[in-house]
Amino acid sequence: MGGRPCIRGIRVTIAMIVGQVGAGHTIEQLLADYPYLEREDILQAERYAALRAEERKIPLANT
Repeated sequence: MGGRPCIRGIRVTIAMIVGQVGAGHTIEQLLADYPYLEREDILQAERYAALRAEERKIPLANT
């Protein structure tokens, strides 16, 4: 998947899951649309996205 983070090594990216949730799909809808996903996969994708959103770049001073 071009180096993008995926769910449990299957060809479903974190971005796809988070995008679907952001578009208003419920976990139940995602589980129905993607029967190979588990509830925990979706929750972990959301947790991962939240952690990435919290990342900050801190410039280092030249010493």
